[in-house]
Formats: sequence, structure tokens, C-alpha cells
Amino acid sequence: MFHELAAQRGATIIEGHMVKDHVHMLIKIPPKYSVAEVIGYLKGKSAIAVARQFSGRQRNFNGEKSYGLEVMQYQQLVLKKLKLELILDIKKILIKIKVVMN
Repeated sequence: MFHELAAQRGATIIEGHMVKDHVHMLIKIPPKYSVAEVIGYLKGKSAIAVARQFSGRQRNFNGEKSYGLEVMQYQQLVLKKLKLELILDIKKILIKIKVVMN
């Protein structure tokens, strides 16, 4: 799924590692797109896919019992978490760039 999504933005996933609750990726991004745009697209589309996959289940992402949360609520929660992670990722990148430039 990630390779197809990346290709839609002209990006190529060179290497990737899945961890329990997140993914590490080395991505080649064309200069036409910003890092934030491609990562935001990947996170957003994959969050929607995950929410759709788990929407019919009786348990949520944490393994807790679901008490009638609708699919849209799951999607909103996942997207909010992913947006916060994206902001933190961008801040880490900017700090690394600043260190390299000094």
C-alpha cells in the first residue's frame, strides 16, 4: 500500500521497517513536492485505510472494547495522531538540518 501511495506523488520508498505502532521509511522525493506534503499524504491515506480495515471490528486499535464509535470518529482520531507525529517529525528534521549547517 505504501509503495502505491508514494508512487502517486512521484516518490519511491527505498527502505522501510515496520515497528509495532509506526513505520520507518527512507523515501526518495522529487523536488516538485515538499517532504511534509508527501509524508502527510502517506500518513493521511494510510490512516484512512487502517480505519476502514478496523471499522467492522469489536475492538479498537488498542485492543480495548469498542463502545459504538463510528468510522469517522476512528478516522479523526487516527488522523489527529498522525498530524501530531508529522509535526514532531518535521521539527526533528529541522533540528538535524540546523545541526548540520552549524
